[in-house]
Amino acid sequence: MKNVVKSIGCLTVLILHPNIFFYKFFYSRLYILILINYSNAQSFNKKKFLIKNLIIITSIVIISGCSSLGGGSVAKRSAKLAVGIQKAYMVEAETANRLSPIIVESADKYAIDPLLLAAMIRQESSYRNYAISPAGAIGLTQVIPRYWQQSCPGDLFEEYNNINCGSYVLANYNQAAGSWKKALAYYNVGPTGYNSSWKMRRQGKKYAKQVKQHQKNLKQAL
Repeated sequence: MKNVVKSIGCLTVLILHPNIFFYKFFYSRLYILILINYSNAQSFNKKKFLIKNLIIITSIVIISGCSSLGGGSVAKRSAKLAVGIQKAYMVEAETANRLSPIIVESADKYAIDPLLLAAMIRQESSYRNYAISPAGAIGLTQVIPRYWQQSCPGDLFEEYNNINCGSYVLANYNQAAGSWKKALAYYNVGPTGYNSSWKMRRQGKKYAKQVKQHQKNLKQAL
């Protein structure tokens, strides 16, 4: 409920903002349409469907207009993120400045908090582009090509492809798990491992806690 209230508050700011015509025209009408349909809906399933769509839209609003990096252009948010990554994770300025726009764009595309995505990269590879794990995970987000190459075409060592693929995987896990915390655990040990072994579940939860701590450190550095 708290997130919905926050989302509606963000939406109100966007609608009232004199320079954001797209939000004024699109999201305000979409909200009104869903609320009207909800009030007229008779069945529980239809109301549930409308609420689900409302949550999806408010999530997009948070990420695109009132994210943890604030509003503004990709360039503005990327510059802020780059400074935070340098301070929180001791990453070189050139690396932080190069990767931050990719992180912000991928986060926008898949409705992920950019700080969470940046924190996951810190946990997975410490911002080392050519990191390779014994299990065959590669790159900044440590995706495993044999599992994800079909869904993520291109060279997965390439920074844009890798971050975009990691974002895609995490967003899909969030959809399946129902929470970002559990999605992070899935990212680490896989849904099957998480649900079939208490040891793997414990490992996944530990990983999620570590990523969340990195996210907290990054937020404090902004």
